[in-house]
Amino acid sequence: MEKLITRKEAAKILGISIATLDEARNNGLISYIQYVPNGCVYFTSAALQEYVAKCTHRAKPVEKKETYRNVRNGK
Repeated sequence: MEKLITRKEAAKILGISIATLDEARNNGLISYIQYVPNGCVYFTSAALQEYVAKCTHRAKPVEKKETYRNVRNGK
């Protein structure tokens, strides 16, 4: 069985606040383990990796301009 990670540890690993982590959990963006209703919440390293993958966006290509100046039309 994998080592379970607490909310505080998970937030530190992800570099986010506990409030942001709780919001992601409540919105269904990250999987969690909770043995008893209203009990402690735990995460697995696989759940954290999955969350990072969901939040990772590909870079968009930059539009190339011929000049750096903005040329006005008609002048």
